[in-house]
Amino acid sequence: MDWKDQFASDSDGSPHTALLGSEFVSFDEGTQSATMRFTVKREMCTWRGGVQGGLVAGYLDDVMGYAYVAATGGEMAPLNLELSMTLIRLIPEGPLIGKGRVVKAGRRVVFLEGELLAEDGTIMARATSTALPTPRPTPNETGMG
Repeated sequence: MDWKDQFASDSDGSPHTALLGSEFVSFDEGTQSATMRFTVKREMCTWRGGVQGGLVAGYLDDVMGYAYVAATGGEMAPLNLELSMTLIRLIPEGPLIGKGRVVKAGRRVVFLEGELLAEDGTIMARATSTALPTPRPTPNETGMG
């Protein structure tokens, strides 16, 4: 199975895909940018009506990580050393767009950035990540295949 097909398939993707309601939409080779859609479930929200902050980081981590995986043709995956996030607005239940970008990818370190947007383009959250480039494990290596 091609890595793009794996991203598109909940059953063959990473187990967190179903939890986050992740859908890989596209990758732009020229800008090293990935676009994803998420479906925010009620269970992800606090009593304030928005996604719990640590879970917001999960959405941002997902889209930034997929940008790097796509940039390497599915061969590599980032292992976070640091993730910095800014919550700009409360993220409610419902649809959400993620944009992730590889800022710089070296042999020893990868710099990523991401944004979460409402369907109308309003920026909801931003993040940056510093990560180690690592070979992407296969489902069989992780015991999930």
